Amino acid sequence: MKITKAQAQANRAHVVETASTLFRERGYDGVGVADLMAAAGFTHGGFYKHFGSKADLMAESAACGIAHSAALTAGVDMSEFVQIYLSRAHRDTRATGCTMAALCGDAVRQPEAVRTTFADGIEIQLAALSQPDTSLAGADAGQARARSLDILAHAVGAIVMSRACPDDSPLADEILSICRDKILASLSPSATTSTPVGVCTTS
Repeated sequence: MKITKAQAQANRAHVVETASTLFRERGYDGVGVADLMAAAGFTHGGFYKHFGSKADLMAESAACGIAHSAALTAGVDMSEFVQIYLSRAHRDTRATGCTMAALCGDAVRQPEAVRTTFADGIEIQLAALSQPDTSLAGADAGQARARSLDILAHAVGAIVMSRACPDDSPLADEILSICRDKILASLSPSATTSTPVGVCTTS
Protein backbone atom coordinates (compact mmCIF):
# COMPACT_ATOMS: atom_id res chain seq x y z
CA MET A 1 0.00 0.00 0.00
CA LYS A 2 1.35 3.40 -0.98
CA ILE A 3 1.92 5.70 1.95
CA THR A 4 0.85 9.33 1.97
CA LYS A 5 3.25 12.24 1.75
CA ALA A 6 2.48 13.13 5.34
CA GLN A 7 3.28 9.58 6.49
CA ALA A 8 6.52 9.59 4.50
CA GLN A 9 7.54 12.82 6.21
CA ALA A 10 6.65 11.37 9.61
CA ASN A 11 8.70 8.23 8.86
CA ARG A 12 11.67 10.35 7.83
CA ALA A 13 11.45 12.43 11.00
CA HIS A 14 11.31 9.23 13.05
CA VAL A 15 14.49 7.94 11.39
CA VAL A 16 16.24 11.26 12.09
CA GLU A 17 15.23 11.18 15.76
CA THR A 18 16.27 7.54 16.11
CA ALA A 19 19.62 8.31 14.48
CA SER A 20 20.15 11.29 16.77
CA THR A 21 19.78 9.04 19.80
CA LEU A 22 21.86 6.14 18.49
CA PHE A 23 24.69 8.31 17.19
CA ARG A 24 24.98 10.07 20.54
CA GLU A 25 25.05 6.74 22.33
CA ARG A 26 27.41 4.80 20.04
CA GLY A 27 29.20 7.36 17.86
CA TYR A 28 28.98 7.72 14.09
CA ASP A 29 31.13 4.67 13.37
CA GLY A 30 29.27 2.56 15.91
CA VAL A 31 25.96 2.59 14.05
CA GLY A 32 25.43 1.07 10.61
CA VAL A 33 22.58 1.98 8.30
CA ALA A 34 20.98 -1.47 8.63
CA ASP A 35 21.03 -1.36 12.44
CA LEU A 36 19.74 2.18 12.45
CA MET A 37 16.80 1.42 10.18
CA ALA A 38 15.97 -1.70 12.17
CA ALA A 39 15.91 0.35 15.36
CA ALA A 40 13.53 2.78 13.67
CA GLY A 41 11.30 -0.12 12.57
CA PHE A 42 12.05 0.05 8.84
CA THR A 43 13.95 -2.02 6.29
CA HIS A 44 17.48 -1.24 5.16
CA GLY A 45 16.31 -0.57 1.62
CA GLY A 46 14.02 2.21 2.77
CA PHE A 47 16.96 4.35 3.87
CA TYR A 48 17.82 5.64 0.41
CA LYS A 49 14.25 6.75 -0.21
CA HIS A 50 14.87 9.43 2.39
CA PHE A 51 18.63 10.15 2.44
CA GLY A 52 21.39 10.33 -0.14
CA SER A 53 24.02 8.94 2.23
CA LYS A 54 24.76 8.18 5.85
CA ALA A 55 26.63 11.50 6.02
CA ASP A 56 23.44 13.31 5.05
CA LEU A 57 21.64 11.65 7.93
CA MET A 58 24.50 12.39 10.33
CA ALA A 59 24.27 16.09 9.49
CA GLU A 60 20.49 16.22 9.76
CA SER A 61 20.33 14.24 12.99
CA ALA A 62 23.02 16.46 14.53
CA ALA A 63 21.06 19.56 13.56
CA CYS A 64 17.95 17.99 15.09
CA GLY A 65 19.68 17.15 18.38
CA ILE A 66 21.38 20.53 18.70
CA ALA A 67 18.17 22.42 17.93
CA HIS A 68 16.39 20.40 20.61
CA SER A 69 19.07 21.22 23.19
CA ALA A 70 19.01 24.90 22.28
CA ALA A 71 15.23 24.98 22.65
CA LEU A 72 15.51 23.45 26.11
CA THR A 73 18.14 25.95 27.25
CA ALA A 74 16.68 29.10 25.71
CA GLY A 75 15.64 31.43 28.51
CA VAL A 76 17.48 29.39 31.15
CA ASP A 77 19.77 31.32 33.49
CA MET A 78 23.44 30.61 32.75
CA SER A 79 24.11 29.39 36.29
CA GLU A 80 21.21 26.94 36.06
CA PHE A 81 22.46 25.75 32.69
CA VAL A 82 25.92 25.07 34.10
CA GLN A 83 24.60 23.15 37.10
CA ILE A 84 22.38 20.94 34.93
CA TYR A 85 24.93 20.47 32.14
CA LEU A 86 27.86 19.62 34.41
CA SER A 87 25.94 17.04 36.40
CA ARG A 88 26.46 13.32 36.77
CA ALA A 89 22.97 12.77 35.34
CA HIS A 90 23.95 14.47 32.08
CA ARG A 91 27.32 12.78 32.02
CA ASP A 92 25.72 9.35 32.29
CA THR A 93 23.05 9.83 29.60
CA ARG A 94 24.89 10.15 26.30
CA ALA A 95 21.92 9.01 24.21
CA THR A 96 19.68 11.85 25.37
CA GLY A 97 22.28 14.46 26.31
CA CYS A 98 24.08 17.21 24.45
CA THR A 99 24.91 16.32 20.84
CA MET A 100 28.06 18.43 20.88
CA ALA A 101 29.48 16.71 23.95
CA ALA A 102 28.64 13.28 22.53
CA LEU A 103 29.80 13.77 18.94
CA CYS A 104 32.21 16.70 18.50
CA GLY A 105 35.13 14.27 18.65
CA ASP A 106 33.55 12.17 15.91
CA ALA A 107 32.53 15.14 13.78
CA VAL A 108 36.12 16.26 13.21
CA ARG A 109 36.67 13.16 11.03
CA GLN A 110 33.46 13.53 9.05
CA PRO A 111 32.65 15.29 5.74
CA GLU A 112 32.50 19.07 5.69
CA ALA A 113 28.69 19.07 5.66
CA VAL A 114 28.66 17.39 9.07
CA ARG A 115 31.27 19.77 10.47
CA THR A 116 29.35 22.74 9.10
CA THR A 117 26.28 21.48 10.94
CA PHE A 118 28.24 21.48 14.18
CA ALA A 119 29.57 24.99 13.54
CA ASP A 120 26.03 26.20 12.89
CA GLY A 121 24.86 24.34 15.98
CA ILE A 122 27.43 26.06 18.17
CA GLU A 123 26.11 29.41 16.97
CA ILE A 124 22.54 28.32 17.72
CA GLN A 125 23.48 27.20 21.23
CA LEU A 126 25.40 30.40 21.88
CA ALA A 127 22.38 32.44 20.84
CA ALA A 128 20.17 30.43 23.19
CA LEU A 129 22.56 30.91 26.10
CA SER A 130 23.19 34.60 25.56
CA GLN A 131 19.57 35.65 26.01
CA PRO A 132 19.10 34.99 29.72
CA ASP A 133 22.57 35.96 30.95
CA THR A 134 21.77 39.02 33.05
CA SER A 135 25.23 38.93 34.65
CA LEU A 136 26.58 40.60 31.51
CA ALA A 137 24.63 43.84 31.89
CA GLY A 138 26.64 46.66 30.34
CA ALA A 139 28.97 44.37 28.42
CA ASP A 140 29.12 44.84 24.69
CA ALA A 141 28.03 42.11 22.29
CA GLY A 142 31.60 40.96 21.68
CA GLN A 143 32.31 40.54 25.39
CA ALA A 144 29.03 38.71 25.93
CA ARG A 145 29.75 36.33 23.07
CA ALA A 146 33.30 35.67 24.27
CA ARG A 147 32.09 34.86 27.76
CA SER A 148 29.31 32.57 26.55
CA LEU A 149 31.68 30.77 24.17
CA ASP A 150 34.24 30.36 26.94
CA ILE A 151 31.64 28.81 29.26
CA LEU A 152 30.16 26.55 26.59
CA ALA A 153 33.56 25.28 25.44
CA HIS A 154 34.66 24.48 28.98
CA ALA A 155 31.35 22.81 29.85
CA VAL A 156 31.44 20.61 26.74
CA GLY A 157 35.09 19.78 27.33
CA ALA A 158 34.43 18.83 30.94
CA ILE A 159 31.71 16.37 29.93
CA VAL A 160 33.95 14.86 27.25
CA MET A 161 36.83 14.39 29.70
CA SER A 162 34.58 12.99 32.42
CA ARG A 163 33.03 10.47 30.02
CA ALA A 164 36.49 9.35 28.93
CA CYS A 165 37.12 8.11 32.48
CA PRO A 166 35.74 4.82 33.82
CA ASP A 167 32.21 5.23 35.14
CA ASP A 168 33.23 4.59 38.75
CA SER A 169 36.38 6.71 38.57
CA PRO A 170 36.66 9.43 41.23
CA LEU A 171 38.31 11.57 38.56
CA ALA A 172 35.12 11.53 36.47
CA ASP A 173 33.24 13.27 39.28
CA GLU A 174 36.19 15.50 40.18
CA ILE A 175 36.33 16.94 36.66
CA LEU A 176 32.63 17.84 36.78
CA SER A 177 32.81 19.27 40.28
CA ILE A 178 35.86 21.46 39.72
CA CYS A 179 34.75 22.77 36.35
CA ARG A 180 31.21 23.43 37.59
CA ASP A 181 32.49 25.37 40.61
CA LYS A 182 34.97 27.37 38.55
CA ILE A 183 32.37 28.39 35.97
CA LEU A 184 29.81 29.33 38.62
CA ALA A 185 32.44 31.40 40.41
CA SER A 186 33.18 33.24 37.16
CA LEU A 187 29.49 34.16 36.94
CA SER A 188 29.42 35.87 40.33
CA PRO A 189 28.97 39.67 40.29
CA SER A 190 32.60 40.23 41.33
CA ALA A 191 33.79 38.31 38.27
CA THR A 192 31.64 39.98 35.63
CA THR A 193 34.29 42.54 34.75
CA SER A 194 37.03 39.96 34.39
CA THR A 195 38.17 38.51 31.11
CA PRO A 196 36.99 34.95 30.34
CA VAL A 197 38.81 32.48 32.53
CA GLY A 198 40.08 28.98 31.90
CA VAL A 199 37.54 27.43 34.19
CA CYS A 200 39.09 23.97 34.18
CA THR A 201 42.51 25.08 35.38
CA THR A 202 43.67 25.20 38.95
CA SER A 203 43.76 28.49 40.81
